[in-house]
Amino acid sequence: MTTPVITAIAEQQRSKALSILTIGFSADPVMRWMFPDPQTFLQVFSRFADAFGGAAIEHGTAYIANDHQGAALWLPPGVQSDEDTMGQLFAEHAPANILESAAGFTEQMESYHPADDNCWYLPCIAVDCAYQGQGLGAALMKHALRNIDERGDSAYLESSNPLNISLYERHGFEVIGSIQSGNSPQMYPMMRPARS
Repeated sequence: MTTPVITAIAEQQRSKALSILTIGFSADPVMRWMFPDPQTFLQVFSRFADAFGGAAIEHGTAYIANDHQGAALWLPPGVQSDEDTMGQLFAEHAPANILESAAGFTEQMESYHPADDNCWYLPCIAVDCAYQGQGLGAALMKHALRNIDERGDSAYLESSNPLNISLYERHGFEVIGSIQSGNSPQMYPMMRPARS
């Protein structure tokens, strides 16, 4: 197996990276709870992911593996998701029967977000289904965490798929709780303390 080439996502690669994330999240329990209709998911998810973590591209903290096989959007300390756009997309496209559960879900997510001024946030990481199992997710994690460790910062994410928890644990993240509301699947907030 060749070593993956990890590079920063350039602005002209934004659409490609969002397509990778769309494919990678197509079977994600939380995302498909939010957008269960496949046509709606395909129409909405790239805009949702862009609002969630697209600011990483402008900050040079979004990464792509082998030009088209995997992508990760890391928000540096002080950079926020576009909550207004995310909320609008959810309100317009999510099924009405999950709206009440979603409000509680969002509140729980917010309660776990660290107040640490030196904490990075990983809203999205995914590998195209055609390339999974080749170590691309691990390579994307190592690349970003090397930079975070050099700065002496901490890192935070939510695992929306329990199958991914072991990957994150191998990179030093620890489950710090569980998020679940009404009919939602469970999501797991995970923290990685700063490394000296």
